[in-house]
Amino acid sequence: MTTDHRLNAKAQVDALIAMLNADPARDQLRKVVEECEALSRAIAAFHIEGIRFRIFNVDRLLSLDGVPTPAGAAPLVAEARRELEAAGFHTRSHQAPPTA
Repeated sequence: MTTDHRLNAKAQVDALIAMLNADPARDQLRKVVEECEALSRAIAAFHIEGIRFRIFNVDRLLSLDGVPTPAGAAPLVAEARRELEAAGFHTRSHQAPPTA
């Protein structure tokens, strides 16, 4: 890990891609892998809207019923999101209101 949050996020996404490609159910995970690859490219390009759109799609695809999601996938996405937020990227279309 580096102190560059954007690079750390890209590393998490790249680790997720490797995990999904190594999974026995990789054929069923192809769409998720494609979205992760697009997310990795968006992070590398500093494409703010691409990051927001692609991380939403990755979250959505990993939570679909019938998708054999590897156990370590969700923590990698969560860590990538934390790193992107720390780098100043808003990863959600609507930010939650502040809590008092």
